Amino acid sequence: MLLLVINPGSTSTKIAVYAEEHQLWQATLRHSATELQRYPTVADQYEFRHQAVLDVLREKHLELKTLTAVVGRGGLLKPITGGTYRVNEAMVRDLRASTRGQHASNLGGLIAYEIAQELGIPAFITDPVVVDELEEVARISGFPEIERKSIFHALNQKAVARRYSQEIGKPYANLNLIVVHMGGGVSVGVHRQGRVIDVNNALDGEGPFSTERSGGIPAGDLVRLCYSGKYTLEEMLKKISGRGGLVAYLNTNDFPQIRQQAAQGDKTAQLLIQAFVYQIAKEIGAGASVLCGKIDAILLTGGIAHDRETVAEIKERIGFLAPVVIYPGEDELLALAQGALRVLRGEEKEKVYI
Repeated sequence: MLLLVINPGSTSTKIAVYAEEHQLWQATLRHSATELQRYPTVADQYEFRHQAVLDVLREKHLELKTLTAVVGRGGLLKPITGGTYRVNEAMVRDLRASTRGQHASNLGGLIAYEIAQELGIPAFITDPVVVDELEEVARISGFPEIERKSIFHALNQKAVARRYSQEIGKPYANLNLIVVHMGGGVSVGVHRQGRVIDVNNALDGEGPFSTERSGGIPAGDLVRLCYSGKYTLEEMLKKISGRGGLVAYLNTNDFPQIRQQAAQGDKTAQLLIQAFVYQIAKEIGAGASVLCGKIDAILLTGGIAHDRETVAEIKERIGFLAPVVIYPGEDELLALAQGALRVLRGEEKEKVYI
């Protein structure tokens, strides 16, 4: 089976072709700020990005009629359970309208659908960031007007959980795992028997701070700052996501650089890394309580999992809870391909977006 995989990011579009799980080629299209400034919204970028994908396919001499399916990165849709969904008219309508928010990943399903429709083959998305499998008790915030939401690195978390289950020869649906994604945002997911029953909202100010996210903030102080008159709504939201966390303190979101600063004696960088590890460890401990201490493994993944010192420091704090297994980076293109393959092989049923 031959799969075309499309993963749009904020300033790039990654494309790959897979024969089963084997990647035949990959291309990354970089989109400059000047190019993107011409488009008022992410949705307006559709034709530009769609054509850029077609141009690459032409350059690679890909015979489109040889494709079995097209897979796109899922965007900001309605909350849905994890799995692989065939892109349908209802999904296309919501992605085009961007009713749940503007994000480049919204374009993944749209481009995949357009190409697949012309070929008469299915288009899929797998485990978008809006995967919501929270238990009802986990939704309660303590503030009736606000419900806790599930927005996290679902694609990578689910992919490494499945990978671990295959490596140990036990079904994902039979395991209790805590999966920690560490990148521009940090999400700590509690996976109980194949479902993520609790996770911090990694986009919007919950859980540990990260290189670009503020994480949980003292609520009273945040409210007072919002009403201080110093900042607009947009500026405050940017402080939470985009300009929060390590970049707010050190003016860089480059974790290796921050680690280097700490090694060279920068006391602020040293303290912030300690706090970063401390908050992640605390969140893992909270997840352990959700599972009543019955944890098969703790999986650390994402770009920062490449940093051996950080991994060692986290393991020192939480290693007593369960075995700790490291899966550095995130192979989103492969994870998308694998999601489609599970459906095409009959290992899972495709899900329907309503």
